[in-house]
Amino acid sequence: MAVTCLPTETPTELGCIPNDPVGFVAKFYGIGLGLIGGVAVLFIIYGGYIILSSQGNPQNLNRGKSYIMYAIIGLLLAIFGFVFVQIIAVDVLKIPGFS
Repeated sequence: MAVTCLPTETPTELGCIPNDPVGFVAKFYGIGLGLIGGVAVLFIIYGGYIILSSQGNPQNLNRGKSYIMYAIIGLLLAIFGFVFVQIIAVDVLKIPGFS
């Protein structure tokens, strides 16, 4: 089945990819944020499982807490990195194509 893309996009196995550098980076940055979010959710679930199955063992309890804490920190860093780039590129530098 043929994929219909805009004139400024190239059809690939991953879908329609923009030809301009700004659109290309924006598309794959969104995919990357989704991947980071999915991995963070998996680690939060795994950390919760470790805590629930620790049976009061403080070492396992702390290990589960660290999984959850580092997953949340990583997710926040990825989100704030995206927000930082948007603020710098759109509001401060006014780079064309980012708005």
